Amino acid sequence: MRHFDLTPLYRSTVGFDRLAQLFDSVAGADADVAYPPYNIERLGENEYRITMAVAGFATDEIKVDVKESTLTVRGEKSAEAADNERRYLHRGIAARSFERRFQLADHVEVKGAVLKDGLLNVDLVRNLPERMRPRSIPIAVSTGSDAPKQIEAQG
Repeated sequence: MRHFDLTPLYRSTVGFDRLAQLFDSVAGADADVAYPPYNIERLGENEYRITMAVAGFATDEIKVDVKESTLTVRGEKSAEAADNERRYLHRGIAARSFERRFQLADHVEVKGAVLKDGLLNVDLVRNLPERMRPRSIPIAVSTGSDAPKQIEAQG
């Protein structure tokens, strides 16, 4: 994969910090992070759901935080869970700690999170302010009195 140096672009732009962060993250900062796997679904026009496979984690071992426009999901196994008495012949279920970040678009809010059957569902909703919602403008019918009057020229 090619790597591009976008430093000159950052020096000549003002106010595009979020765009620069997106370029950096796409360029490979998070490319090798594949754990835990997740899906992003669109449930409706303004509703979304992030589903993460977090098998083996309890509710108190997962933390969901929102700060500004970043959703952060952390999973950290407790010391009790690291049971050294067990003797595994094969260990295929990952039990390592993780941190996954999602950039939220403007006006997207976290509605709630539910852990069920090893899947963490984080529901999101986009709440557009009234002034940004599409609206229809009624067209008034013109009566003859609104039309511009013609001034007769004196000859």
